[in-house]
Amino acid sequence: MAGNTFGKLFRVTTAGVSHGPGYLCIIDGCPAGLELSIDDLLPDLRRRRPGQSKLTTQRDEEDVPEIWSGVFEGKTDGTPIGLLFRNADQRSADYSEIKDKYRPGHADYTFDAKYGARDYRGGGRSSARETICRVAAGAVAKKLLAREGIRVLGYVKQVGDVIADIPDPTAMTLEQVEANPVRCPVPEVAERMIALIDAVRKDCDSIGGVCELVATGVPPGLGEPVFDKLKADLGKALLSLPAVLGFEYGAGFAVANLRGSGNNDAFVARPEIQQGPSASHSLQIATESNRHGGMLGGISSGMPIVCRVAIKPTSSIPRAQRTVTRTGEPTEILVKGRHDPCLLPRFVPMGEAMVALVLVDHLLRHRTARFSS
Repeated sequence: MAGNTFGKLFRVTTAGVSHGPGYLCIIDGCPAGLELSIDDLLPDLRRRRPGQSKLTTQRDEEDVPEIWSGVFEGKTDGTPIGLLFRNADQRSADYSEIKDKYRPGHADYTFDAKYGARDYRGGGRSSARETICRVAAGAVAKKLLAREGIRVLGYVKQVGDVIADIPDPTAMTLEQVEANPVRCPVPEVAERMIALIDAVRKDCDSIGGVCELVATGVPPGLGEPVFDKLKADLGKALLSLPAVLGFEYGAGFAVANLRGSGNNDAFVARPEIQQGPSASHSLQIATESNRHGGMLGGISSGMPIVCRVAIKPTSSIPRAQRTVTRTGEPTEILVKGRHDPCLLPRFVPMGEAMVALVLVDHLLRHRTARFSS
């Protein structure tokens, strides 16, 4: 099976399945000298972990990693960082009755079509539990980005038909996002989202929504102008996450209704003050608006990077659905187990992680390009 590694200079490889012994994560390309401990990984892992509220699956996993390599005396040593996550609360028996049935919305049939066999216990390799590795790697990437003044923050913008109006995405804070279990930074809208998710859960169903992700402090010049555009890598990164069906940045699909005169962002020069003993004044090129979402020609412009992803309703729902068996016989399926009625609350740290991984990879590539010129 190919495609288990992401990135070029900052590379992340994952291995494991949701009902196996656990997951392995290898982070290669992290510079030496970064202070790193398990405590640095736990905040985002706890935001991702199951069982954190009634809005999420009740699978009970502590998700505390073991650092096997790459860290010496509290700092990264430049060698591959090895992380191990042990599974503790698998209930594989929940899936025994459906091992020969294809679950609607899942990768059961496509796995069989590709490999001729599949791990039916919770989705195997395609399970969202694999994202535990991405979130851990993303936490390392965030630490590196923070040293450069770059911040990545995500939040739930929409659940079903409940939409939060957020005029300035860059003004949102982590404290606002984490103030409620649905991770919407607008309190009154969050309450409506929670009520909707709870109603859907009681109806034995699920609901989708939209997560918005914002990166501030990104310098101009990240990204490559042809196949490795920053927007293309962000799209691939976020679309590689389970349940993501749509990606847009900046004005997104709204540009279909605009003219060039209304869509273009006018360039302006703004004074920039350098703080410190050698304080100085310079001019910074920026734009009056940000319909381009912080990227032009696939290269960062220095404006905030703003993108959104559409998350489908959880495919595993506790109600009967029509399907077929592996031999094509019509049947019904009732998926047991513990599943999120809405994926959005736990998706936020996953989306942040993938954005951070793309940015840190391109930051390292940009420095290599500049140093070699």
